[in-house]
Amino acid sequence: MLGYYILIGLIALVSFAVSSKLKSKFEEYSHIQLRNGLSGAEIATKMLQDNGIYDVKVISVEGQLTDHYNPADKTVNLSEAVYNQRNAAAAAVAAHECGHAVQHAQAYAMLQLRSQLVPIVNVSSTLSQWLIFGGLILGAGAHLGFGFYVAVIGLVLMAVATAFSFITLPVEYDASNRALAWLKNKNMLSQQEYAGAEDALKWAARTYVVAAIGALASLLYWALQVFGNRR
Repeated sequence: MLGYYILIGLIALVSFAVSSKLKSKFEEYSHIQLRNGLSGAEIATKMLQDNGIYDVKVISVEGQLTDHYNPADKTVNLSEAVYNQRNAAAAAVAAHECGHAVQHAQAYAMLQLRSQLVPIVNVSSTLSQWLIFGGLILGAGAHLGFGFYVAVIGLVLMAVATAFSFITLPVEYDASNRALAWLKNKNMLSQQEYAGAEDALKWAARTYVVAAIGALASLLYWALQVFGNRR
């Protein structure tokens, strides 16, 4: 168990470092004002229209880094800072979230798969560790095969959540690539503004990479615990 806490601690430390770097990058690029004077909301609206999408609404939501695309109600949700601001960071985030809207409109396979897994992952992420813990306790306390199978079910659920983390990676990278391609092709940003937007999106993507690696490391650790106890 000590090894698990050390693992989780290391992952949390890396995640904190990447998240802190991301926040500092967005703070840095929020000071690069756009020469075109467009706000994040206006950038988003233009990108949607340029891609022939007119049934998606761009709305403002509370919080920091709470930006997301909701395929259920077809809304691009931008945090207040992104929605109203006219800088490179806001342009990057707004275009990225519209990248997801374009994926949805074009039936991008990985986004469809990710959306289908959401309700399953909402359940599996909650139950998996409880089942693994319970199975290990049953197996240790009574040496029953039943406990092993309970723990394996927990591992399967954890594996689904881990797969979800890795499926998220191409979805996020593709959305960023679509955003940057549009920003460049439409000459929306100056060279300095584009460099800032590109760097900000790279750091945002790295948070998903860390999360995926963390999920895989946790899965492998618990798999060793469950199958190691069978010896």
